[in-house]
Amino acid sequence: MAVRKINESPIEQVRDTIPTTDDPTMPALTFRTWVLGPIINVFTSAMFQIFYYRQVGVIVTISQTQIFILLLGKLMARKIPNRIVRIPGTKFEFSTNPGPFNIKEHVLVTILATTGFESSQSIVIMDVARAYFHKKISLLPSFLLVQTTQMIGYGFAGMLFKFLVESPYMWFPFLLLDVSFYRSLHETNGRPKGGLSKLQFLLIVSVSMFAYSIVSNYYMASLITVSFVCWIWKGSVKAQIIGSGSHGLGIGSFSLDWMSITGYIGSPMAFPISTIVNKLVGFVAMMYIIAPIAYWANLFNAKRFPFFSLNLYDYEGKLYKTASVFGDDLVLDPQAYHNYSKIYFSIFSAMDSGFGFAGLAATLTHFFLFYGSCQDIHNELMKKYQSIPQWWFNTIIALSAGISILNCQVYGDQIQLPTWSFLVAVLVAATLLLPIGAIKATTGISLSMFLVGEMIMGYASPGKPLANLAFVAYSQSTKNHALNFIAEFKLGHYMKIPPRSMFLVQIVGALLASTTRIFSSLWALTSIKNICVPEEGNIWTCPAVTNAYNRALIWGGIGPGRVFAPHGQYAWLYIFFLIGVMGPVMVWILSRKYPQKKWIRLINFPIIFAGPAMMPPMGAAHIWSFFIVAFIFNFWVYSRHRGWWSRHAYDLSNGLDLGTAIFGVLYMTLALQDIYEVEWIGGSDEQCPLSVCPTAPGVIKKNCPVFN
Repeated sequence: MAVRKINESPIEQVRDTIPTTDDPTMPALTFRTWVLGPIINVFTSAMFQIFYYRQVGVIVTISQTQIFILLLGKLMARKIPNRIVRIPGTKFEFSTNPGPFNIKEHVLVTILATTGFESSQSIVIMDVARAYFHKKISLLPSFLLVQTTQMIGYGFAGMLFKFLVESPYMWFPFLLLDVSFYRSLHETNGRPKGGLSKLQFLLIVSVSMFAYSIVSNYYMASLITVSFVCWIWKGSVKAQIIGSGSHGLGIGSFSLDWMSITGYIGSPMAFPISTIVNKLVGFVAMMYIIAPIAYWANLFNAKRFPFFSLNLYDYEGKLYKTASVFGDDLVLDPQAYHNYSKIYFSIFSAMDSGFGFAGLAATLTHFFLFYGSCQDIHNELMKKYQSIPQWWFNTIIALSAGISILNCQVYGDQIQLPTWSFLVAVLVAATLLLPIGAIKATTGISLSMFLVGEMIMGYASPGKPLANLAFVAYSQSTKNHALNFIAEFKLGHYMKIPPRSMFLVQIVGALLASTTRIFSSLWALTSIKNICVPEEGNIWTCPAVTNAYNRALIWGGIGPGRVFAPHGQYAWLYIFFLIGVMGPVMVWILSRKYPQKKWIRLINFPIIFAGPAMMPPMGAAHIWSFFIVAFIFNFWVYSRHRGWWSRHAYDLSNGLDLGTAIFGVLYMTLALQDIYEVEWIGGSDEQCPLSVCPTAPGVIKKNCPVFN
């Protein structure tokens, strides 16, 4: 497709939020950047890795860190004298205080400091090996594995720079929240007559949300999930399955808790309305048509298990005991597996797996049918800065790939990953990265590659759970790192930050954070008593590591061949791959036949199939509230009160996030002292205890009635 020059962004939200001016004399990569960034990076990385093993983690968000950085930056600008420091033997010099702490500086310090917020799938391999398999992976192969997964991702980010960063149609909706937040903190425009400045509005919303969170979490926890049906039919299993907002269909349920609404998907105000509609279609199709029909038809013996759950079950409806089918050498015992039970999912999880298959196929098909490229005013403004040579990224990929191959050759017995598996994993990431990146950049939806990575390695090399984890690290984790780097580049693009400065802080931040997390992990696993042991009263139960361990045993040990095709009870779910291909093709054909009907091109099957994504743990009550908020602000307010929306919508979202995040610190501080919510009927959960009960005759479960 020919490149088309345009003078402004084709995305209306970008035109409303991103300034089309720049001050190239504003310092960005300063002395303050290199003082504040690394210190905060090491602190946050160590804290996140250590508390990653807690039953309830520490809630610290990027918005809190941005406020902290702003205060420290302004303090340094006020207190540190302005001196020119020259590096002996070179022409390089810098100022200890180049002037007021500015917005470009703030962005760079935050990027350098918050790289540690991103979890690394490759560190999980060390955790699982040491905590569950009691197998020690040496420090060097662990270090190389962690560093190369993120550096290969960084190299891929550079290869996709032109398409995902320079194209104005790749606008990353969530970045507009960040830009608005930075502008609220730094711009000094006076408040309009009779109104509030952006900062005043942000602070009022934050304080109000903080106060409300205290009430909803300590005194009225029932507001987190409100399920009226369960209040009325307290003794009916079927009614509670229909009415539960956390474990059922959520009919008549909703949530009044901002953290529950946004914790897994993100702010409803950030998504474009077309994304919201597509996601709603997929959610309704799964939650109210496909899954209920399959459940009440007892497909896959669905009534023996809860309707809505992430757990794995045996035929009796009990949690699957993976240890009973593996020997001490972690190799599956086929006879033990045959004698015990096949693995079963809840019907929602089973159907959601089918949607995952369809989403993967739809993503590839949709991308090849619909995407092109062009340029806009922000590209013109960035031309005054030196671009990053492509050979920098190519060198990173080549060096990282070479080190990875060497790691597989020398330490293959420890990480269980042969060279061919590494190459396949990287090929999978490279193949899917651009389509998945384009979906995220245009809709705000991030699609996972966990399932495809686990299944490929599960088929190719069954019986090796650590190899499965390593394969997923080089596919899923590489993809995550690449997309995070790309998003940061796009933020720098919007904020007019020199690309080479971005490159430098990203590299340093990533290497520093991952190194800190590796040593923090080793310290935690060797120093904390009873870590990852599910004992009564133990707060270090490692829920995320436990989930990774279970998935490694299922997909790497038992293997998808025994669960799906050719021998599994869920074999026919692979038909969803065909459905995923057909959906975008149908939309493409209709859009060509009826070009005047622009709405046809807005049908996005990758987003439709991602409609039930993050469910569970997210429940129907929370996602319904998500959609309600999204339609109120992104449709009704946007269309009828456009001026207010342009000025305050993103500030409202940021204020709600900031108030909730500050409350999270208070909650964690009190939780460390065993102080929790008030115990009374209004302070309890949604009161739907029977919603997790089976409905098949004769299945026995504690605290559940037995059906005849």
